[in-house]
Amino acid sequence: MTTNDVTKKSRNVILALLFLGWSLGNLDRYIMNYAVVSITGDLQLDASSTGIILSAFFLGYAIMQIPGGWLADKFGAKRILLMAVIMWSIFTGLTAIAWSLTAMIVIRFLFGIGEGGFQPSSSKIIATIFPKEERGRAMSIMLTSGGIVSLIVPLLAAYLLGTIGWRMMFIIIGAIGAIIAYLYWKYIQLPKAETADAAETGSPAVKVSFKELLKTPLMWNLIIAYFCIYAVNWGLVSWIPTYLQKNRGLDLMSIGWAQTIPAITTIIGVYGSGYIIDKLPKGMEKVLGSISCAVIGLLLYLMFTAKTVTLFIGYQTVVSIFIAFVITLLPVIVLKKLPSSITGSAMGIANTGGQLAGFVTPMAIGFMVDAFNGSFDAAFWMLIGFALICIVSLVTLNDQKGALLKAE
Repeated sequence: MTTNDVTKKSRNVILALLFLGWSLGNLDRYIMNYAVVSITGDLQLDASSTGIILSAFFLGYAIMQIPGGWLADKFGAKRILLMAVIMWSIFTGLTAIAWSLTAMIVIRFLFGIGEGGFQPSSSKIIATIFPKEERGRAMSIMLTSGGIVSLIVPLLAAYLLGTIGWRMMFIIIGAIGAIIAYLYWKYIQLPKAETADAAETGSPAVKVSFKELLKTPLMWNLIIAYFCIYAVNWGLVSWIPTYLQKNRGLDLMSIGWAQTIPAITTIIGVYGSGYIIDKLPKGMEKVLGSISCAVIGLLLYLMFTAKTVTLFIGYQTVVSIFIAFVITLLPVIVLKKLPSSITGSAMGIANTGGQLAGFVTPMAIGFMVDAFNGSFDAAFWMLIGFALICIVSLVTLNDQKGALLKAE
């Protein structure tokens, strides 16, 4: 079976299955931000401990990004994909038995290790079966899972936490993961000896060492940009439920309804971004990305100085569109500017920056909130700073990729 044998129907089936996996991974990450309100009550934890729990997953996830990408390139994306889904399903279920802060941290860390190979291996599958002009759209479809899940989770979490409790909820999510793993084993069939790049150009797949990849200036710009935009994203996602409850006086159900509005705009923003990015002229990606980061910084300031909850949600709704664009742009740069034979490793390296941000930011915000007696002002200023750094990393994005990328 070669790349040319992968029909449009087969691509769409695989894309749909990958979408299910991305959705499940996002479900666990997003629902934890609501479950942690109940968990901290049961385990009697303060804001700093809450931040550590939210960050533990991302530490394991970040550590596994580079090995996961390398393993996908070395041993095959489907194999690593299956391992990731099976492992994260096990540790999602085990979350239900956590009896202390230490147990929760360990389980969430191992959950992150388990899921770490999923994103680079699924990205490699997209680069393997889709031609370059369709990769932006394919990646945007994957990323809309985050928006769809963030739309569903607030109300779903409020209902489940109020009926079956957080422990049973995690057992059910783990069982769903086992079903998805079976579907992957049964239905994902990939080319064995050819990549989409090779099929398009007629030349052999490019062989690049891990060391050479790390020397590419493009990769370091992407690592910094990934870190900054995900610091903003996960800083908001992980703490907005707590912020709205403690600082704005909303209950969980009200928070759930309020968060459906920015969630809908995120879905539209991500999906639309894929089509826009596929049609952008060369060099415009970093211009639009930089402008988006500047707007994000301004809107973050307006959010935390908003006088009413309505204004806060309004600014959050607009900022979610620009965050969606940048989050879609960065992986598409990897998929389009690097040979698909090294997509797994490249995506793993770049995404390490994003997941380190997921580890650092929730924990840092927790410490800041405790240090400033419950105020989130310092946390918002930190996120604004990350938006400004992201501008610099995109403006200086080096498009002269040298010998490494001449196969492009």
